Amino acid sequence: MAMEVTQVLLNAQSIDGNVRKQAEESLKQFQEQNLPSFLLSLSGELANEDKPVDSRKLAGLILKNALDAKEQHRKFELVQRWLSLDAAVKSQIKVCLVNTLSSTASDARSTASQVVAKVAGIELPQKQWPELIGSLLLNIHQLPAHVKQATLETLGYLCEEISPDVVDQDQVNKILTAVVQGMNASEANNDVRLAATRALYNALGFAQANFSNDMERDYIMRVVCEATLSPEVKIRQAAFECLVSISSMYYEKLARYMQDVFNITAKAVREDEEPVALQAIEFWSSICDEEIDILEEYGGDFTGDSDVPCFYFIKQALPALIPMLLETLLKQEDDQDQDEGAWNIAMAGGTCLGLVARTVGDDIVPLVMPFIEENITKPDWRQREAATYAFGSILEGPSPDKLTSIVNVALNFMLAALTKDPNNHVKDTTAWTLGRIFEFLHGSTVDTPIITQANCQQIITVLLQSMKDVPNVAEKACGALYFLAQGYEEAGPSSPLTPYFQEIVHALLTVTDREDAGESRLRTAAYETLNEVVRCSTDETAPMVLQLVPVIMTELHKTLEEQKLASDEREKQSELQGLLCGCLQVIIQKLGSSEPTKVVFMQYADQIMGLFLRVFACRLATVHEEAMLAIGALAYASGPDFSKYMAEFFKYLEMGLQNFEEYQVCAVTVGVVGDICRALEDKILPYCDGIMTQLLKDLSSNQLHRSVKPPIFSCFGDIALAIGENFEKYLMYAMPMLQSAAELSAHAAGADDEMIDYTNSLRNGILEAYSGILQGFKNSPKMQLLVPYAPHILQFLDSIYMEKDMDDVVMKTAIGVLGDLADTLGSNAGSLIQQSLSVKDFLNECLSSEDHMIKESAEWAKLAISRAISV
Repeated sequence: MAMEVTQVLLNAQSIDGNVRKQAEESLKQFQEQNLPSFLLSLSGELANEDKPVDSRKLAGLILKNALDAKEQHRKFELVQRWLSLDAAVKSQIKVCLVNTLSSTASDARSTASQVVAKVAGIELPQKQWPELIGSLLLNIHQLPAHVKQATLETLGYLCEEISPDVVDQDQVNKILTAVVQGMNASEANNDVRLAATRALYNALGFAQANFSNDMERDYIMRVVCEATLSPEVKIRQAAFECLVSISSMYYEKLARYMQDVFNITAKAVREDEEPVALQAIEFWSSICDEEIDILEEYGGDFTGDSDVPCFYFIKQALPALIPMLLETLLKQEDDQDQDEGAWNIAMAGGTCLGLVARTVGDDIVPLVMPFIEENITKPDWRQREAATYAFGSILEGPSPDKLTSIVNVALNFMLAALTKDPNNHVKDTTAWTLGRIFEFLHGSTVDTPIITQANCQQIITVLLQSMKDVPNVAEKACGALYFLAQGYEEAGPSSPLTPYFQEIVHALLTVTDREDAGESRLRTAAYETLNEVVRCSTDETAPMVLQLVPVIMTELHKTLEEQKLASDEREKQSELQGLLCGCLQVIIQKLGSSEPTKVVFMQYADQIMGLFLRVFACRLATVHEEAMLAIGALAYASGPDFSKYMAEFFKYLEMGLQNFEEYQVCAVTVGVVGDICRALEDKILPYCDGIMTQLLKDLSSNQLHRSVKPPIFSCFGDIALAIGENFEKYLMYAMPMLQSAAELSAHAAGADDEMIDYTNSLRNGILEAYSGILQGFKNSPKMQLLVPYAPHILQFLDSIYMEKDMDDVVMKTAIGVLGDLADTLGSNAGSLIQQSLSVKDFLNECLSSEDHMIKESAEWAKLAISRAISV
């Protein structure tokens, strides 16, 4: 049944485009015409020792892609497709795969390992291929080292593919035993030892029971620690990766090993090669993450019943840990700022220092200050930069009281360094540190202001001057200005920045125009800062914000005139359009928020809308997210007048709602539908059929990312509020969908944090829909249509109250819906509410809430209920 595919696979890797294309076509045809035969041919090719390695490797890769995909819905289809294949075919393919694990060609073995794991990931949860793990474990005892290595690699991939509950504990123990034995120092073959260490990394999630047993845990920890001393750098790196993973998975089991681990990591950080040293620092960053989470959750007061006690490992290690991290800051690379996404020992050390500051707060300051004072004025740039980096790193965590006096002394020094230091690295880090000062120690929440009448002008002068510096320094200066503006957001009617507003805006626009603004994210940073400066500005500067409108419109117009761009240019153009639309969005929100400026601004509305429509038109398949958001802001500001744009805009609105692939675009579009409903009210009626059809399609699609579903439900509420009783014709479609989603979301017990967050956002979306629908039908003769749905809505409220896991947002919406139910349906709801299991308790809980929004909603609901009951 299988056929010869060698030549086609080699052609598919040809340098000649035509040959390649033809080969890809024939592979595609073969797959579509006869899938079983296609997969058999590939597995035969992969297993055949006489075939060229290149064709075997590609055969394995195509097999792997036939079993798995990134998109959930596609993955589901592929899994079903494999499961429905003839059992004899599957069995033949699996024999080929397992045989390939003993191939002499390492590429073929490695590819086969991945494919075996993918098949196992599909079959083991279905209780199929039960003999696999046993046969792999037999392989481990086979003599040739390469078979042992391939088998360990397979076990590692296998643990990555399946969840621990699929394998029984006896098999887990055997896998761990095999893996840990393969890691042992007595294992002579480095390839085997490396494969075993990497496999342990993936298998750690299976080791819950083993980590609860002192003897087994001691053994695993000993083997991991020994592997960090292997002569082979890759094994040392993989062993430290295991330690990092253990630190987050089994934090509460680490106390007895910490002293040894400290010694091992300190030695690695000081003496080992960079990839190993980075993982050793990562271990301490990971411990910080754990302790920050525990301290945030329990607020530092541990009682006997908190699930996870905090062991204060970081606090105990401080005297030794801080000097080790400070040393790393002096290991900068000469060109580290130039490379986007660069990561080296100095950066890892500074990041870890920042996490330590957040973990221990004030305790870090006296340990770091001597290093800063000693190095900040040294002739060697590395010492000045390290001192500045250390200072910037510890600004989040310690209390403002502890830092304010130090920062007041440092500020003048930093401003001088930013203009005068001869070294770009030092300037770059100085500007970053100023940004951190303004982010954490400036604003309405800080008692002692760092920025005063006396130094404000100097700060702005220095930042604007630095925005003319090399791109990486200018970008950090923009960032500092961003946080400076943000700190004045609640400064009242007159902001200290007002006198400099014109100058700041002019400087930022100049930056966006620089020849080299494409480097170091400079242009993006300048526009983001401009947006923040506008967003936090006061009414006094509104006339200057108005002057910005034609300037930004002209820039956007320029991007639309550039025709026929190469693809990378087109990407840059689209990015720039996004920045400009984002800027217009902020300006529209700012000017639209007060009547006098809104009236003047509206003279530009037609032109702006025209530009946004052109931005959409120059994207072929996708709708531009930022332009969509800006249109939402424009709709909100225009109110009912927005209806004149709907005829032309509607097709793009539909395109956005149909965009399953880029689900963020879909979610943004759903939000904009809400903005338009609020603006147009019943003038949106002519478009509702189209919108509702698309929203219902979105909800029933298994391709759409789940995060878009909650906003779609609340959008139902927006539409119902806008069109009132006209929503009648959608009730028979919308209500059953809301009901089935409500049933799903009511019982999400035992889920992880992420699932609980999602469940709460889903509940909130459903409740917002009910609220909008109830309010939309209020005082309408068609109100009776909702009566049949009331029992279900109440049952939903009961069930989420009983679950006891709703957050404050859901609580406020839920108590509001209870009020809406009573308010709209009156006596029809009164008797039902009286029969409810939990309404009284829920109402009393909300009435005594500390959140005044919840309390207010509850008082209104109480009133509505008593009216409904007394009728």
